[in-house]
Amino acid sequence: MNGRCRSIIHVSVALRRVGVIVRGILYVLLVLVVLLSGSWGALALWYQVPGGILVRWLVSIIWGLIVLAAIVFAWSRRSGLPLAAYALALMVLLAWWSTIAPSNHRDWADDVSRMLTGNVEGERATLYNVRNFNWRSDQDYDARWETRNYDLDQLSNADVILSSWGVPGISHALLSFGFADGSHVVFSVEIRRRRGQSFSSIGGFFKRYERTIVAADERDVIRVRTNVRGEDDHLYRLQMSKPAMRELFLAYVKEANELAAKPAFYNTATSNCVTIVYGMAKQIDPGLPYDYRLLLTSYLPGYLYQVGALDTGYPLAVLTKQGDITARARASGTSDDFSRAIRTPPEP
Repeated sequence: MNGRCRSIIHVSVALRRVGVIVRGILYVLLVLVVLLSGSWGALALWYQVPGGILVRWLVSIIWGLIVLAAIVFAWSRRSGLPLAAYALALMVLLAWWSTIAPSNHRDWADDVSRMLTGNVEGERATLYNVRNFNWRSDQDYDARWETRNYDLDQLSNADVILSSWGVPGISHALLSFGFADGSHVVFSVEIRRRRGQSFSSIGGFFKRYERTIVAADERDVIRVRTNVRGEDDHLYRLQMSKPAMRELFLAYVKEANELAAKPAFYNTATSNCVTIVYGMAKQIDPGLPYDYRLLLTSYLPGYLYQVGALDTGYPLAVLTKQGDITARARASGTSDDFSRAIRTPPEP
């Protein structure tokens, strides 16, 4: 056998080996796609199939068996038909998923039973369904919904409040607007829970909750977190111009009115308490950069400090220490001026 033939044989063997490797890589990638989409499907069924927990377990397990069967038979029979059958099943699942629509008409939990709406005429803003509950526990409270009027020309400050319940990296963000007369109103993007429903961050990816914007008195929305639910809260004063504050206030009102007219789902990653605010703020400052800290909300102060939204004349650690309002909120009495109390540092 001459050298030319040997070279051809070596090339042919090498090509076959490359082909085997390529097919193996493609199969592994295909399996990963099936596993990921199959896992998504199992969770989608778990959170959205009507019925009790036994029904949800049964449907999710059956779907998982379909996924595993498609992978096993595709491998054992060296055939693409099982994967084609799985693709068809996935298309049916996605078609069903597309029919799940948000609604404003459910049996809602009391604290989100009403939707905020607002009307703005010149510098006068009227907010309807401002929440002002008196909380004794999560199950024991006096429910009050109020109509409040605000003079936007008297806007004096805006504060971010981060409330942490012990999950690493995650906090709930609220935005409080202060006025020259000492009054405050807090806007909070929240899930709209049904009666008896609890929060699940994973469920937030699977159309589990509608989204709502709550406007509330600080004594309500902060105190329920620090004094009733045992959360730790930090307050950070934003460095914003008055026109920017006004535009952000109006953005909340606009978003609330849109949700009242057209419901939308909450999403843990894409429409949470911070990403919605980021979208509003970006309308004011288009150059505002996106950052992972908008998802890992416990690190939001570092992002705000970096973009100059906090007072950079002090180290961030000092702002964080000064902004710890947890003890002050817990020490406040029901007759105290709550907003003043949480902003007044303790006597040395």
